[in-house]
Amino acid sequence: MNPTDTTNRIELSGKGHPLTVAIVDDDPRVRELLKEEIQDEGHHVLSYESAESFLGNRSLESIDLVLLDLMMPGMNGLECLKQLHRQACHDKLPRIVVVSALSDPIMQRQVLEAGAESYVIKPDLFERLPTLLNGASP
Repeated sequence: MNPTDTTNRIELSGKGHPLTVAIVDDDPRVRELLKEEIQDEGHHVLSYESAESFLGNRSLESIDLVLLDLMMPGMNGLECLKQLHRQACHDKLPRIVVVSALSDPIMQRQVLEAGAESYVIKPDLFERLPTLLNGASP
């Protein structure tokens, strides 16, 4: 397979079309690393440095997957998730995966109860990324 041919990679990922993935993380290094990995898989990336910027600039119908950092200055990921569900009403929400540096069972339960598809700790995120991009919960 030609490494610059994204068509084959998209088909190998199990999707018939590229996804649009929103990365919401205050760490620019994490955003850049995730962006590169996701684009290497043939998908589109929207990058946001805060929950507030995501909520202010989003178009939910164009986003397939949100990788939402839990611990950010200002509004945290859990509050962002709750606000998304309050605002969505009739809108179809994208799949939302909350990402955290902490393995915290209580917080994991809270984000799942608030409507996240999954809770992934950052050390496991790159290993689980192909599964997330294929539409399966890790």
